[in-house]
Amino acid sequence: MTVANPARAAADFNGRRSASGRRSTLIVVYLSLGGLAFSVLQSLVAPALGTIARDLSASTSETSWVLTAYLLSASVLTPVLGRLGDMVGKRQILIVVLAVLLAGTVLAALASNLGVLIAARVLQGAAGSVMPLSIGIVRDELPRERVSVTIGLLSATFGVGGGIGIAAAGPIVQSLNWHWLFWSPTVLIVIALLGAVFGMPESSVRKPGRLDILGSVILSAALASILLAVSNGRNWGWESDRTLGLLALGVIALVAFVLVELRVREPLVDLRLFTIRGVWTAHLVALVIGFAMFAVFVLIPPLLELPNNAGYGFGMTVTQAGLLLLPTVIAMVALGPMAGVLVRTRGAKLPMLLGSILVAAAFGLPAIAHDRLWQIVVSGILVGAGIGLALAATANAIIDAVPSTQSGEAISANAIARTVGSSIGTAAIATLLTAHISAPGVPSDGGFTIAFWTGAAVTLVAVLAVLAAPSVRRTPRR
Repeated sequence: MTVANPARAAADFNGRRSASGRRSTLIVVYLSLGGLAFSVLQSLVAPALGTIARDLSASTSETSWVLTAYLLSASVLTPVLGRLGDMVGKRQILIVVLAVLLAGTVLAALASNLGVLIAARVLQGAAGSVMPLSIGIVRDELPRERVSVTIGLLSATFGVGGGIGIAAAGPIVQSLNWHWLFWSPTVLIVIALLGAVFGMPESSVRKPGRLDILGSVILSAALASILLAVSNGRNWGWESDRTLGLLALGVIALVAFVLVELRVREPLVDLRLFTIRGVWTAHLVALVIGFAMFAVFVLIPPLLELPNNAGYGFGMTVTQAGLLLLPTVIAMVALGPMAGVLVRTRGAKLPMLLGSILVAAAFGLPAIAHDRLWQIVVSGILVGAGIGLALAATANAIIDAVPSTQSGEAISANAIARTVGSSIGTAAIATLLTAHISAPGVPSDGGFTIAFWTGAAVTLVAVLAVLAAPSVRRTPRR
């Protein structure tokens, strides 16, 4: 007769739990690095567009496609790849996406002409699906008590990457050259890819079916038309036939997409999800926060770099201005996981509301006065804290509201909303600054004030959306 050894059994149990915890931690690290690489690449090239244009002998409007191609690719491919992840396995699609991101980044680093660089950016944009795939993997693989905090960390990572990209671009270009904007993130991508291949199990949570090809084509046409109009409207003219025609085509395509999706047995996006209060409010908040995040990136560096003799600039170098964004990044990192804790204990509505209010205050402070450096620093901390809270909470709100088999498509829609908001924020704020030029040919003090007030007003839309969100946390659907 065998006598059980309680001490040994307890030790075996603790050992298995410890190993599982280490594996979960490594999964989060790999996912975070992939998301960080994507978000860094999204913003890293923006401050260097002038340098790239001169080096490749291209015009400003031609070089703007380096940004536009990335946003278009991310918007078009994110829902498709998110749906494929739900169908065939999130890890498999994540590996493909990271491999494509690596190929696009190396190609961009080696690019010797604008055409190759734009093609490389299209490949990089495919990694827009890293966010929904990562959140789906977290929901499927991690213990339930760790899900909300981890989603908060991943969401913060995407915001942090944008800030790091803006801050690091100047020093990289000044010390090396613009090609190193792409060589630098390759280390992160390689680690994330190897981690996905060798360190992640494949999720058993799937939703078998067929990809909605017709819906994919129509949605791609709609998003491409709208983003092209928004991204290039300032150069083409907002009342030009090209801009208005693309906007009209985008709206018509969106209507057609809705009609098709309501009739298809296996739609690309289940539009019934949008009728859930916790989902559509989270999408609206993501749209506004995307606007706010890139509005800050367009507003703050130019204000810091304007010469002191303008009467309202701070005369900083590109490197110094980038360093002033570090408090924003730190606040995002700190508040993202905290949002997850709040979601677990109080639900998603509270951190979404707090985040939206903080972002509105971040614009309101410099709208009232921006002639002291502390005002800019405090504004940056507020916007980082607000974005960290709000982005994490929107993702958690959706996870709480939809079945796990549809998490990929639901988070993909949220990522698209954030991307579209980023494009609108960049275009709108740049247009406002351009419309208010002072005598020396730089944005006027009044232009900055109007832009800050605009950011505050837009962010109030997020506050209203949060107030309409469900007040009681739902049990995550399985």
